[in-house]
Amino acid sequence: MTRPTDEQRRGMLVDMVTARVQAQRLWNLQRQGRVGTLAPIDGHEAAIVGAVHALDPDHDWVIPQYREPLALRRYGTEVLDRFLLYNIGHPAGGHLPAPLRVLPNQISLATQLPHAVGLAKGLTLQHDSGVVLVFFGDGSSSEGDFYEAGNFAGVLGVPVIFLCLNNQWAISTPTHLQTAAESFAAKAAAFGFPGVRVDGNDAGAVYDAVDTARDRARAGSGPTLIEATLYRLGAHTTADDPTRYVPPEDLEAARRDDPVDRLREELVALGLWDDAVNAEVEAEALDIFDDAFERACAMPLSDDAMLDHCLAEDTQRMARQRERLLADTGGAGG
Repeated sequence: MTRPTDEQRRGMLVDMVTARVQAQRLWNLQRQGRVGTLAPIDGHEAAIVGAVHALDPDHDWVIPQYREPLALRRYGTEVLDRFLLYNIGHPAGGHLPAPLRVLPNQISLATQLPHAVGLAKGLTLQHDSGVVLVFFGDGSSSEGDFYEAGNFAGVLGVPVIFLCLNNQWAISTPTHLQTAAESFAAKAAAFGFPGVRVDGNDAGAVYDAVDTARDRARAGSGPTLIEATLYRLGAHTTADDPTRYVPPEDLEAARRDDPVDRLREELVALGLWDDAVNAEVEAEALDIFDDAFERACAMPLSDDAMLDHCLAEDTQRMARQRERLLADTGGAGG
């Protein structure tokens, strides 16, 4: 286990502030009707950023669910570009440009977990030293795919890290109605590999847990399940009204332990952060976002774009569909 240096922690805070600011911009755009339904990242930043900073972007893979993309800056600007294309409904938002090692986000609960196991198995067959980290929420742990993926990962001993972001709510279902287990990490015992629980508001603690799990996976010792406990500071999605079910006193208490504020205060005390730096990071984050959003909106959309990026090559049936679609619209192909 290697504790992150102060400079690494500063880099984490840059990414956390960037994600928080860009998420607010995205929320505003959704309310203007310019992007689709989305899931706010507020309260999840430390767990996501701390995890990816423990990985090697040149070798390790990340499989997000739907909150994570804004906090994956370490994996390149293409992640933001693709995420914005997805949010404006452009088919290219589901395209995976090589050599990016981040799969497109998706909203079907837990379906990414078997994919993570398959990808990890593929790495071992190729004698690749990389590991796979897959994000999922506490609500996903109620899905069959979670148990199938965990069991299969344990049997195969593949290099995968399951990172559960336990934000206390599966939409409006609280944790105590979600499971009778002592913790979500405890479920790893049934799969035959370690389960650990960490403070998801502490980026350094999450970094440590993922770093340890990564070393274990690279040594051939198999998977790890990490439960990062935190609190969802916003709505489940832009279609949700959390004031109908979240106790206001619980939310107020959680805001006092805001992960962005916590790390910011620690670095201010060390002389590594101040108001001027914070303003500079926020301004840069908005510039990056606005440029990416402008590019996304300007990307051409062909009449047959809905068929792009479905398969590497059109099947005979898809080719006929594309031909008919273009004939009906009088458009040109992509």
